Amino acid sequence: MMFKQKPVAAAVSLALWSLAAMPAFAQQAQPTGEQMQTVHVTGIRASMAKSLGVKKDATANVEVITAEDVGKMPDKNLADSLQRLAGVAVRTDYDEAEKVSMRGTNPDMSLILFNGHTVSGGDWYVSDQGSSSRSTSLSLMPSSVLNQAIVYKTSQANIVDGGLAGTVNVTTRKPLAQKEKLGGVVSVGASYADLPGKSAPDTTATVNWKNDAGTFGVIVQGFAEKRYVRRDSVSRFAYGTSSGWDVINTTTMKGITDESLAGTGYKAADLNGVRMPGSMSSEFVESVRDRKGGMFALQFKPNQDLDVNMTGFHSKMNANNHGRLTSGGMYSMLLGKNDPLGGTSASAINTNSNGQQVFAQIRNPVIVNEKTIYGHDLRVLKAADIVFPAGTTPQFVGNSEGFYRDGANATSSFLDLDGKYRVNEDLTVKALASITRGVGETARDAGTTFARYGTGFSYALNGLHDAPDSRYIGAGENLPVMNADGSGYKMVGRAASGIKTTDKEKSLQFDAEYRLDKGIVQSMETGVRYADHKRVSGRNGPAFRSSTLTLQGTNGVMPYPADFGDGLGGGNWDNTGFTYSPDVVRAYFDAETKETTPEWERRVNSEIDMRERQTSAYVMANLEWDKWSGNAGVRFVRTQVNAQISTPIPAGSCDRTEPGKPATTCAKYPGAITTAGDAQSYYDGVPFNPKSGIMYYKTPTDRTFNNALPSMNLRYEMDKDMIVRFGASRTIGRQNYNVLGTGFGTPTCDANGCRVTGPNPDLKPLTSDNVDLSWAWYFARRSMVAANVFHSKIDGYVKTGTVGSSTVDLLDPRDQTVKTFFINTSSQQGAKISGIELSYEQPFGETGFGFTSNVSRAKTKVDDGRPMVGASEWAGNLGGYFENDKVSARLVANYRGKYVNSSTAPSPTANSQGLSVINGVAMPTAPTMAAPVTTLAFSASYNINDHLILSFDATNLTNAKRAQYRYSEEEQQKLDVSGRQYYLNLKYKF
Repeated sequence: MMFKQKPVAAAVSLALWSLAAMPAFAQQAQPTGEQMQTVHVTGIRASMAKSLGVKKDATANVEVITAEDVGKMPDKNLADSLQRLAGVAVRTDYDEAEKVSMRGTNPDMSLILFNGHTVSGGDWYVSDQGSSSRSTSLSLMPSSVLNQAIVYKTSQANIVDGGLAGTVNVTTRKPLAQKEKLGGVVSVGASYADLPGKSAPDTTATVNWKNDAGTFGVIVQGFAEKRYVRRDSVSRFAYGTSSGWDVINTTTMKGITDESLAGTGYKAADLNGVRMPGSMSSEFVESVRDRKGGMFALQFKPNQDLDVNMTGFHSKMNANNHGRLTSGGMYSMLLGKNDPLGGTSASAINTNSNGQQVFAQIRNPVIVNEKTIYGHDLRVLKAADIVFPAGTTPQFVGNSEGFYRDGANATSSFLDLDGKYRVNEDLTVKALASITRGVGETARDAGTTFARYGTGFSYALNGLHDAPDSRYIGAGENLPVMNADGSGYKMVGRAASGIKTTDKEKSLQFDAEYRLDKGIVQSMETGVRYADHKRVSGRNGPAFRSSTLTLQGTNGVMPYPADFGDGLGGGNWDNTGFTYSPDVVRAYFDAETKETTPEWERRVNSEIDMRERQTSAYVMANLEWDKWSGNAGVRFVRTQVNAQISTPIPAGSCDRTEPGKPATTCAKYPGAITTAGDAQSYYDGVPFNPKSGIMYYKTPTDRTFNNALPSMNLRYEMDKDMIVRFGASRTIGRQNYNVLGTGFGTPTCDANGCRVTGPNPDLKPLTSDNVDLSWAWYFARRSMVAANVFHSKIDGYVKTGTVGSSTVDLLDPRDQTVKTFFINTSSQQGAKISGIELSYEQPFGETGFGFTSNVSRAKTKVDDGRPMVGASEWAGNLGGYFENDKVSARLVANYRGKYVNSSTAPSPTANSQGLSVINGVAMPTAPTMAAPVTTLAFSASYNINDHLILSFDATNLTNAKRAQYRYSEEEQQKLDVSGRQYYLNLKYKF
């Protein structure tokens, strides 16, 4: 696999040998006296030439992607294309790039703009819908709507604030810039996904028109793109404490004795502190991506002084998805617990065989050594049989669940109006007004859980990139039935809820530029901007008619497909599983739930209700003298954050309102939301208990933060083709919404006191002081070699799970008395990023062949010594292309190094400061690391004639395995494959 031994060896070696070979490939000088032939170049070559031209002329350090013609972007969405640039990485969900990160940071630290303003977008997946990240999902943005994307790696005062690591400004096409008075493109085709084995239609159409005078024009576009998705996985995910990895403790795992280990060479004491997995699980997900929408653009330019544009965009993606899990419960077995949902606390149900509690034993252990990412030496139980003693009746050994997410969708819309007016030769003024709205919603996330009963489990890990061997012992077939001997499956749980997150913003900005031509100051720019941003999110859930769990048997059961897991490798592992069909799941929950009121279905604790107002003003001087040019300025920013935080009320303090009855009031807590059910039961025939469960009220917060953001960019022409740039700036990145305004978590108390997780509205925005030095040589047409070094010092990086000074009064779950709880929340710390980026691209003379390559390294350091979430140290791209008047083709490999895998908005309840004590040594709790991955994509087109083009695209050609691990690669956490996607389209241009 490319880059397997050394992540960027191929790209680096290519860059080095190519430096020596440049003169041979450079375009030859035209002989004196010969007439130069003019060749009009389109497609890939024209797009690359335009991109390099913009990059070369820019004052700041930028990367550029240009679409030369309608639909000429090389990928299916903008994120696919951006990942090809130096210093840019993406988060890939299933088979499509979705969220962009820059220079070793998480996606929420990069700002995405469209036509100079922010865009609200929704997430399609239920966990992302609730995470409340600031990152923008580009899965809703087809590449065909785009004209150009400029990635600003260094900031300047006239760029919208909010991009801590960088800013991407995407511009859509303008009607008067089109060549033809009336023209367009109609593309009809299909997508094919090889893992689910399904095809779907893929259609876009664009029409542009302008009047004879060239003063008014219109572009209208529509798109309807559908594809199917499937993901096969093995993982350590499970119910209760069996999820993930932990250590063996023979004090509580009483079945591990010297006698049970006889003949293995180990004593029971030898196994203490050994890391072992809690489950060998399989996960199977099927989904659809049905994206429909359109864009329009109007442009009015009656003369050279006035230019007015209006652009509107809307995209909606329906993404119903069906997830299944078959998981084990090895920790429960070893701890002698029989809780059907994996609980292992002291109060959890014990195992019971013939009236006695029984503990599973470890037989045939294989133990290997590992070195953790923190440098500690540990041992790992790589293989073992986890079995109950002979004669034990079937006990809890795992679970199976199936959840169907009906009505899962995401939308993104914006409308902008911008105008530019040249008042006189020296003064130009501009205005931009925009509104945007994005929604992520899952109407019903409903599913069932079954407990499995058997007598043991056997496993053997086969390395990071292969599925482990695994098999259940004495558990019967993988079907939802109970057998006569007590083995098999029994329904033990069900859940149904929905979620909706709405994000919207209105913004208005005015800018002016006044030409001075005095000394080195060529012009002065100034401007103001105001944005009003709102984020509302919350879950809801229906009321069940009774507590009876009635779904059992094989009617409507769907087994895993016969080829499930074929791409995961490994040896002998259990790749069977089951779930009920979506129709059966719908019918079951329709019958088991009842209508109440929207208020009763609210889950107040999940709600985020925030408003953020951003006000900014800037002044910037544009500089030029001799071979120097640049800009220097400062941007002043005020951020005002208002949140309504869901705060728990001690149980029994207020009376809850029964659905359909007048709302009750609470004298002790006047703001109590008494009408919300908050997942409390409301069964038919059961008297309503107004004192049950925890209720909430909203605590308002109001915080204001002020920041000054100076910046300077200098550009020096060593000669006309060799450019050196230097940039220094302070940038800002605002905290994710969930750490500022999420509700409180589950209260816990122990000998050290009482704690509860919650938000911290006092978190100030992140700031970063950045320096950047770059050199680029444009030694021939469509050719460039560049090097860039950078350093960023971040203040305010979030540190989740720390104990703050704030408190709240809650009920102690141990004795049901009200006590003062300290709030486990988020604090802030410093971080640093230092890196280098190398780029080289060039055509091979006039052959039509050429290549692009880049490699980047970003070293990150967080004050607490933990790795930075989402940060890849290494990233690289290597691509080759061929193009002539008839044929165009491109093959691109993309590499991303390891990084801490997380939701794009890590929850404040996720304790990033946790410690694990293993054999008396305290060490940071193991993160979940995403292993390095290389992907391969191909695109080609054939010009049948001047009007017809046949195109073919393929992504994930190698069906790359995406692996995750914990302390080291010996601790495989998850392994995924998503299959290949193919696209065939016929385009008609007129």
